[in-house]
Amino acid sequence: MEYRQLGWSGLRISALSLGTMTFGGRGNFAKTGATDVAGARRQVDLCLDAGINLFDTADVYSAGLSEQILGEALGDRRAQVLIATKARFGTGRGPNDAGSSRFHLIEAVDASLNRLRTDHIDIYQLHEWDGLTPLEETLEALDSLIRSGKVRYVGVSNFSGWHVMKTLTVSELHRLIRPVCQQIHYTLQAREAEYELVPISLDQGLGILIWSPLAGGLLSGKYRRGQQPPEATRQLANWGEPPVRDQEKLYDIVEVLIEIAAAREASAAQVALAWLMGRSGVTSVVIGARTDSQLKENLKAAELVLSAEERARLDAVSMPPLLYPYWHQVSTAADRLSPADLSLLGAHLSKQ
Repeated sequence: MEYRQLGWSGLRISALSLGTMTFGGRGNFAKTGATDVAGARRQVDLCLDAGINLFDTADVYSAGLSEQILGEALGDRRAQVLIATKARFGTGRGPNDAGSSRFHLIEAVDASLNRLRTDHIDIYQLHEWDGLTPLEETLEALDSLIRSGKVRYVGVSNFSGWHVMKTLTVSELHRLIRPVCQQIHYTLQAREAEYELVPISLDQGLGILIWSPLAGGLLSGKYRRGQQPPEATRQLANWGEPPVRDQEKLYDIVEVLIEIAAAREASAAQVALAWLMGRSGVTSVVIGARTDSQLKENLKAAELVLSAEERARLDAVSMPPLLYPYWHQVSTAADRLSPADLSLLGAHLSKQ
């Protein structure tokens, strides 16, 4: 397993990490999986044997049951690993049971610590943007949690580009804790993050954690043109993430994945994960699995290194269109582009 530096921090995390949204199966999260404590212990064992050192959860997953099961499954092995969790979404019916206010975040941290059976959270992430709470209040709360020892690093998730930059600016202006990472959705099927979020990470020193790297199973090889998809999948269960805006392009991507996988005696899922692990700025790809066999298969992606030709084929079939002002920059600014700029524009410049 490869270990990578998490942004501008001293923390090193595994290139693959385990997401535990499938733990619990309570409420709407039953659509993603229902792993119990015994199953979670098996998955933790598999991950530790493979060298994974980061386990990612959230207080909203199965109404806290995911955190509780993860804490039980880790047991006395807690000191061997890093735990990341998140807060922002509603955890109750009260007017202050959601958002990124000082009140809610401090309450949420204490509740998460109790469920996780630990005295600290290694990476605490704002799960979504809160446009109603002043960032000064949010960051001051996170700063106080760092100083209390309850949290060690902070990150953001599902922010837009301007949300990220405003957060970094406010943190620096007021000398408050600075996020070290962002957790985003980024796959061969959905490369929108390359417009702003990936360049921001490269320029501003944020680690990138990837959630749902197989696009809710769309890139597993099960969804093919002209074939009936399998039953009981997350997409058929109306999970709704991610949206599919171009089904024909999705099928084209899957066919290339399957061709490369067949030549490498691998799976389409392994190829999709290996492509992500090789993208600029990506620190860790958060994998999840309903079954032990799925997890074992996905873990093998850590051993797969794609060739330049294979990566080029995948890049070409999944390339997002250049939006404004990027198409203008390709034709007029090519002489003065930074590495962050080139993470998006480099492939287009090479065609000229």
